[in-house]
Amino acid sequence: MANIEELKNTGLKATLPRLKILEIFQTGGQRHMTAEDVFRVLLNEHSDIGLATVYRVLTQFEQAGILERSHFESGKAVYELNEGKHHDHLICTGCGKVEEFYDSEIERRQQMVAKDKGWILQDHAMSLYGLCADCTSRR
Repeated sequence: MANIEELKNTGLKATLPRLKILEIFQTGGQRHMTAEDVFRVLLNEHSDIGLATVYRVLTQFEQAGILERSHFESGKAVYELNEGKHHDHLICTGCGKVEEFYDSEIERRQQMVAKDKGWILQDHAMSLYGLCADCTSRR
């Protein structure tokens, strides 16, 4: 019921594909997902929702503010639930793991740099690339 209300509050009808895709993001173990990742989950659940529908719903969710889209090193769009809190990302170049972090000092410094250059920041995204602890220990 909460998902139906959430969709209605954004102006979207509560169709079966929308409800199912929203549920995948809310209850799935993977926080950052491509359209193909979502489609694979749907296939594993024997859903008849097609890949084109997945792309369309993800775009609608992004436009409605339900999801946020990022582009990491792979070049593919990666989606995550928009929970209203800013964070940045660490991306492993070995296994693709994505870890979120927030650092108030980094945020403060970014504002200072922009101000020193005469800029007013409206938004930003920071992604740091390297090897995660698991990949580092395997080397």
